[in-house]
Amino acid sequence: MLYTTMAGERVSRLGFGAMRLPLLDDGKTIDEVQVQKMVDHAIASGVNYFDTAFPYHGGNSELVTGRALKKYPRESYFLADKYPGHQIASSYDPAEVFEEQLKKCGVDYFDFYLLHNVNEGSVVTYEDPRWGIIDYFREQKRLGRIRHLGFSTHGSTEMIRDFLDFTGGDMEFCQIQINYLDWTLQDAKAKYELLEERNIPIIAMEPVRGGKLADLPAEAHEKLQALRPGTSDASWGYRWLQQYPQVRVVLSGWSSLEQTMDNVRTFSEGEPLTDEENALLADIAESMKDSIPCTACRYCCDGCPMQLDIPVLIAKYNDYRLYPTFNVSMFIEQLPEDKQPSVCIACGKCVRVCPQNIDIPGAFRAFSEGLASRPTWAQLSRERELAAIELRKKNKAAEK
Repeated sequence: MLYTTMAGERVSRLGFGAMRLPLLDDGKTIDEVQVQKMVDHAIASGVNYFDTAFPYHGGNSELVTGRALKKYPRESYFLADKYPGHQIASSYDPAEVFEEQLKKCGVDYFDFYLLHNVNEGSVVTYEDPRWGIIDYFREQKRLGRIRHLGFSTHGSTEMIRDFLDFTGGDMEFCQIQINYLDWTLQDAKAKYELLEERNIPIIAMEPVRGGKLADLPAEAHEKLQALRPGTSDASWGYRWLQQYPQVRVVLSGWSSLEQTMDNVRTFSEGEPLTDEENALLADIAESMKDSIPCTACRYCCDGCPMQLDIPVLIAKYNDYRLYPTFNVSMFIEQLPEDKQPSVCIACGKCVRVCPQNIDIPGAFRAFSEGLASRPTWAQLSRERELAAIELRKKNKAAEK
């Protein structure tokens, strides 16, 4: 197993993510027997970083993760959990949530604790003194109940920079979405360089883009097989990340024992990518984008009567076209209503000045229709919140 140092701790470069645990046939209940086998194999292979969060699996991930790790000495592994400030509500009081998380995981402290999903919308909540979120977790760190404090984010480079400035050195590490596709698609390269400049260790989430890079198109798969026969598509995403030293832990959500075994094999020893392999992955990433060719020249912005940030919205639409995750819809929902793509009046001024001749109104219309056909992030957040509340009620009832 490959190891590195993060916040003074010797951590495995491969981390076990508990967001996509295997399910039973009902599609809802976590398969704990399978999870235990996965955890056992991971630990036997040297994995020592385990990550869960308050909303994962409707609040059940923390319980299952805690039970799977219970057989092992507490000092033999690092456990990470997260506070859901991006879903703030009266039921998410920091002290109440934190105490509940410790209890659900069956531990007295968390090795790594994250402010979950700090983004353009939630950062206001995290920084609001009325909630006292950052101050509360600073105190928990001082008390030794949190050993290392950091944050996860899907936000922009500028937002990350501002949040680091605001927290004044309290953030010891940062978890970002980074893979060979998002290196350019979501400008993960700029985020990496900022965190490298600040000497902030990086935990890489979505290394295979929610599975998209673990099941590549046939042509791309065949090209990779020609270079390394018998290797999984996922292993290429992990090996690509191994070449970036600021990435200390590569965190992926595993859904089967087979995935666990394959990931462990990839991290059993370092296998740096060759120049040829890096070039091929870059080509594969470009071929997958199917992007609107916006160069962000911003000629379109000056004459827009709605004053929309057209290049940013097109970048988000390109992301959505590739893989319509809720990170995109969340970003759009958190914009002021008069800055969302749906307010475009299709006047055509942007089209007339666009060097690429992009049908911007048509793109915004398709983007808005696509978003409208899916549940909103707010709706999903509320569903998860209600599920967490129900689980909390059940746990309290069981204690009586």
